[in-house]
Amino acid sequence: MEQQNKTAPDKWLVFFLVAVGVFMSTLDGSIVNIALSAIMHDLDAPLSTVEWVMMIYLLTVSSLLLSFGRLSDIKGRRWVYSRGLLVFALGSLFCGTARNAVWLIAARCFQGVGAAMIMSCTPALVMNAFPPSERGKSMGMVGAVVASGLTIGPALGGMILHFFSWQAIFYINIPIGVITAVIVDRLLKGGSTDVRRGESFDWYGAVLLILSLGPLLSVITHGYEWGYTSPRILCLAGISAISAAGFFRLESRVTHPIFSLSLLKIRLFTIPLIAAMILFLSLFVMIFLMPFYLMHPCGFSVSQTGSVMVTPFVFLFAFSPLSGTLSDRIGSRALCTFGMGFLTLALFLLSRISPFYTAFPIVWRLAIAGIGTAVFAAPNSAAVMSSVPPRHLGVAAGTLATARNLGMVLGIALSGTIFNYTFYKLSGGMNLKVYQPETEEIFMTAFRYAMLAGALSGGIGTVLAFLRGEDKEVRNEK
Repeated sequence: MEQQNKTAPDKWLVFFLVAVGVFMSTLDGSIVNIALSAIMHDLDAPLSTVEWVMMIYLLTVSSLLLSFGRLSDIKGRRWVYSRGLLVFALGSLFCGTARNAVWLIAARCFQGVGAAMIMSCTPALVMNAFPPSERGKSMGMVGAVVASGLTIGPALGGMILHFFSWQAIFYINIPIGVITAVIVDRLLKGGSTDVRRGESFDWYGAVLLILSLGPLLSVITHGYEWGYTSPRILCLAGISAISAAGFFRLESRVTHPIFSLSLLKIRLFTIPLIAAMILFLSLFVMIFLMPFYLMHPCGFSVSQTGSVMVTPFVFLFAFSPLSGTLSDRIGSRALCTFGMGFLTLALFLLSRISPFYTAFPIVWRLAIAGIGTAVFAAPNSAAVMSSVPPRHLGVAAGTLATARNLGMVLGIALSGTIFNYTFYKLSGGMNLKVYQPETEEIFMTAFRYAMLAGALSGGIGTVLAFLRGEDKEVRNEK
């Protein structure tokens, strides 16, 4: 184990350095959506190809989060985080210089490796910097940074595309990533985030984890489109199931596993993880379908739709630090139960809306969803991170991020499947390719069923949030 400096870096300096990485990786996820049309035109690629610019990034990040979390426990969080910033910056360079869609997709995969390294370390870096009495507050502030990245992304992307080409969206990451990586590598050297352990990295487990999560996410996202019984889906599902079985078998036998199965016995680790996945599943049912509702039955313009959809993230930004600070005083159980319940209420209310609503009745429902998410997220993250011994912080951070991403993908898949299946059945075999006013009633029925499914999921999450029990301090294991 390396020797640590006596003087630790200021906690606010560490938070700022973490915030840069979180903001950059979050911003990049939302900003690229705005550029997809320009990319499709410039690279002369069909939509079915260009959608992989987003998909490969999500698959790569989700598949590697847990492995890099474990690596940060071995090599030190400073090492993984600073290298992640450099890989992300280099990946951004490759994206900006792409001359065809295949090159861009490969570059986005490489960029996703850097993003996974960044995201797997950020909660643990913050937890190391702040005292236990301020962990909820620190997680709340990280949540505010995430919300600001998601909120600013579309507006900033539109502004950049107005004055520059889509390549500028990637080039802007390069100086920020390199400069921050250099500062992190120098200022955090020798501190509590730079502790290394003489343990081996489970490469076989890492490969099995990729082979289980990657195909699983592909099945979830493309199951309805390709057909759940199609050869492609069945093959991917089989690879995922066999790899997952092999992963858990291996992890129970190796000396230094990527994921210690003993963590699953910790109630305040396992139940909040499942609850986090359910929250993001329910949230993304709403996030995915609301723009279609706003632009089609309601007739809102693209700019109006964008302004309305910012609502939950604005409230997430405003309430996350408050919720995190409050959780330091009263714990996570009541706040997470209340927050999940609030999101459930919002989804139920959205299932009752009509196509004749103006912006305000929709906005206050979205505001409830944003408040509920904010009240839940920071206390829940703090509970997960506080429930494990310090030597497992990297794994806990990677697992939490994986659960969040899996919830997002499940929410999009669930809402899309319910909506498309209902629309297809009620319309006598039609698909929603081009919206027609005469299908308004069918559209609204399919939309309501999807929102109710999200509310049902949220209701289950509310019960789980309560069943976690009261927070307890974890002994300071080395």
